[in-house]
Amino acid sequence: MRIINYGSRTTKPRLYLLLLLAGSMSLYFASCSTPKNITYFRDIPDSAKKTVIDQTTFYTPQIQPDDILQVTIQTLDPSSTALLNQQNTATWQVTANSTGQGGPAPTSSSSSVSGYLVDKDGYVVLPLIGKMFVKGKSTDVVRDEVRTKAAEFYKDPVVNVRFVNFKITVLGEVAKPASYIMPNEKVSLLDALGMAGDLTIYGKRENILLIRDSGAKKEFIRFNINDSRMFSSPYFYLRQGDVVYVEPNKAKVASTDVARTRNFTIAVSLLSLIVVLATRIKL
Repeated sequence: MRIINYGSRTTKPRLYLLLLLAGSMSLYFASCSTPKNITYFRDIPDSAKKTVIDQTTFYTPQIQPDDILQVTIQTLDPSSTALLNQQNTATWQVTANSTGQGGPAPTSSSSSVSGYLVDKDGYVVLPLIGKMFVKGKSTDVVRDEVRTKAAEFYKDPVVNVRFVNFKITVLGEVAKPASYIMPNEKVSLLDALGMAGDLTIYGKRENILLIRDSGAKKEFIRFNINDSRMFSSPYFYLRQGDVVYVEPNKAKVASTDVARTRNFTIAVSLLSLIVVLATRIKL
């Protein structure tokens, strides 16, 4: 009596199916998915010729303790001008990527800035003017106050007051994470991201975190730069000391475990090869 075994014939399609599934899984884990939402302000239609968005009001930053101010007083007498501004040459080390408007590209080394340090009580000491309370005031207000006092000694003095340590820190998935000295006081979230070289392809655009030190408390604000409503946020303009953190997306998290993915792929491939060889030997 002849016995026909159909087991080998039914096993082969199943075996090929398992190999196909194993190969698909290895390709799935080995590849990294590309982020879908990488375009900024996606809610603005491409066909719109003009889109108007209400932007938040910009408020001039207020001077705080440990700020460094550059105060220059110009007079008609060059010798008096040099005397009044000599303490602006005092330097302070600021560990940040510094840049100036139209200046060279930022560097990662610490930089020196010159100016007058605001003490912990909010006072600054200026030559001729003396001790002034500046905490909570804008640079425009301090400039007018210094000009009024300087006018008691000099005719038509020209006064300029500006921050020299307006530092913003950008961390996470950006091209150049670092601390940056901003060239002016009107700094938006987009300005800070631009200074840091923009988000990488792995940056999570819909969940950017802003950390702000508001004296006795910390504020945490989330931004979605896929949405144009971010321009209306009262936190759109940054203050000195703000920290911007760009969270990595799922593709970045998956790609960080390269070794595990590689080992898994190799193991699946070896297992598939062993199964194929074993099957052929039996056949």
